[in-house]
Amino acid sequence: MDKPLLKIDNLKVHFPIKKGFFGTTGEVVHAVDGVSFELKKGEILGIVGESGCGKTTVGMAAMYLTPPTEGHVFWEGEDIGKMRPSRLRALRQKMQLIFQDPYSSLNPRMTVRQILSDPMDIHKVFTGKDRKERLEFLLTTVGLSPNAADRYPHEFSGGQRQRIGIARALALNPTLIIGDEPVSALDVSIQAQIINLLIRLKQTFDLSMIIISHDLAVVEYICDRIIVMYLGKIVESAGFSSLYSTPRHPYTQTLLSAIPVPDPEKKTKRIILKGDVPSPIDPPSGCRFHTRCPQKMVLCETQEPEMKQFGSGHSAACHLY
Repeated sequence: MDKPLLKIDNLKVHFPIKKGFFGTTGEVVHAVDGVSFELKKGEILGIVGESGCGKTTVGMAAMYLTPPTEGHVFWEGEDIGKMRPSRLRALRQKMQLIFQDPYSSLNPRMTVRQILSDPMDIHKVFTGKDRKERLEFLLTTVGLSPNAADRYPHEFSGGQRQRIGIARALALNPTLIIGDEPVSALDVSIQAQIINLLIRLKQTFDLSMIIISHDLAVVEYICDRIIVMYLGKIVESAGFSSLYSTPRHPYTQTLLSAIPVPDPEKKTKRIILKGDVPSPIDPPSGCRFHTRCPQKMVLCETQEPEMKQFGSGHSAACHLY
């Protein structure tokens, strides 16, 4: 059996809060608290959840932009945490990031040519005539004119800027692209264009992707498998068809009930959660969702549920089963 492209094993990322004049460490933010999953080659994996659930931190830790507090990240079976700096630097070419905000992620003082050339200069690839051909290829691939190379970011719309961000992510021929809310800052019509572009790029370049989003409608359209996170932990994982047809965890059911249905005659039952998301500084004991769960039991308050399997590739952590 082939090794997974990326494997996350019991990942924990905690951020200490420094207090006082001398910066002494006090409380700790439990951003990610024991996350494990695998990404196969050629697969698109979606990570969804409310703001603050830790999904972006997982993406940053997967690329070792945020070093884990505990746990391991494996790239094709090799522990990234044990790599030499030179090996990790070479690996950066294979792992690229699409940022959420197309306005702040591009340097306003650099032209598109400079933005796309910067990764090539750092890794010393595509020089001379090859550089010019590569730039034209990247811009054409993401649906922009090669003439756009000498323009500045402020001369483009939001959707066009995100296309530039995608072109930058493709500049070094990566194997894995992590998209951190890649369409959330765009209009709905532009969102569809960018999603279709990502699907086409995945098929053309045989890419693997992790799409981080709070919008279940977006990940349903693009992802092969979906992970649902709540307060630093995975509560459910399944293929997209299984997750949408038979959601197991009450939190997943709540998220799905919030998806708008484009049919005024179709009645849907919206599940409204009471209370606010608990603080990641002091997460609740037992099941972390029990403070808001409409199906809470006494057991949920004290004992953390284990991940249980429901058929092929579908698992959930809930005491109801």
